[in-house]
Amino acid sequence: MKPIAIYLPQFHAIPENDAWWGQGFTEWTNVRSATPLFKGHEQPQVPDGFGYYDLNDAEVMRQQAVMAARAGIAGFMFYHYWFHGKELLEMPVRQYVASNIDFPFMLCWANENWTRRWDGDNQEVLMEQTYSAADDVAHMQHLLPVFANPRYIKVAGKPVFVVYRSNYLPNSADTCSRWQQMAREAGFRGLYLIRIDRVDYGTSPQEDGFDAAMNFHPRWPLAEKSFYVHYRHTPLNRLKQWLGLGYPNDLLRAAQNNNFIADYATYVRQCLAVPSPGYLQFPCVMPGWDNSPRRKKGGALLFTGSNPDLYQHWLEKEMERFDPSSKEASFVFINAWNEWAEGCHLEPCQKWGRAYLEATLHALESAHQSAHMP
Repeated sequence: MKPIAIYLPQFHAIPENDAWWGQGFTEWTNVRSATPLFKGHEQPQVPDGFGYYDLNDAEVMRQQAVMAARAGIAGFMFYHYWFHGKELLEMPVRQYVASNIDFPFMLCWANENWTRRWDGDNQEVLMEQTYSAADDVAHMQHLLPVFANPRYIKVAGKPVFVVYRSNYLPNSADTCSRWQQMAREAGFRGLYLIRIDRVDYGTSPQEDGFDAAMNFHPRWPLAEKSFYVHYRHTPLNRLKQWLGLGYPNDLLRAAQNNNFIADYATYVRQCLAVPSPGYLQFPCVMPGWDNSPRRKKGGALLFTGSNPDLYQHWLEKEMERFDPSSKEASFVFINAWNEWAEGCHLEPCQKWGRAYLEATLHALESAHQSAHMP
């Protein structure tokens, strides 16, 4: 198995974020200002090890790669932001490509609108995502030199490229066909294209032009089933009835502030009960989730009860039940390496130290032993 950790490059200032959010804004701005919503709510989450790093320093990325490799992680998947010829947060990836950091990587096109609400939707749009055939060509021309890097992850000689919201493409099959032709003309055997299954598509990846899919967490229908609270238009007495009389009142207040509060252990059980979709879908796990630092006015989704042991159990079980199509195409994705403002990180924090990294390594060792048992 090849664990791939999703990597967020938003830990350096850019002019656009300065204009939208204030001078010097980075992801750390939201992380540092987070406050607990109820007793026992783990906010703010404080980084340990690298501290509040700045990705303008290439040495940070080198140390991150060393730490990830020691935990058995096979590579990073960097989010890539392309808006019809306009790139954002591109500096860390450019810096990584130009470096000699000996750690594999791939790209995921995060093709959502950038919004003031941090939800990729169509309200309060800061940077709009648009599409065209000409942009398909320009985008791939931009990417081909990156794909040529010897550290770029490939399957059967084909660079792996992931699309976050393939359902937003006007015609994904046409887009993928253009990209494949351009890659072959550039000397590659083609591309290994993966769509992210954030929704239930009802179609196989191949029907949409992709070679495979990857699962992604949290997924909304499953998260909804693991709510402690479903708050909308629910009177306080009904909330108390659902939660039980002994449940803390401050958690009730947090729920009434339009926050969805879910149980991590319940969510893991539900995820492991979901059958295979019938096509190649790479598994995904998350160490936790809490995007309340980004949702100051409510509307956050947060999981309680996450811990390294539960995460390790989930990762082990996903690897046990996944049947890869080949040794090269044996990815399991971890969301994420450093999504600090979404409470979703393998990087060390003050509460858990390196426990999530150690849990990742233990899960891999367990999977390896199981695979070699007679």
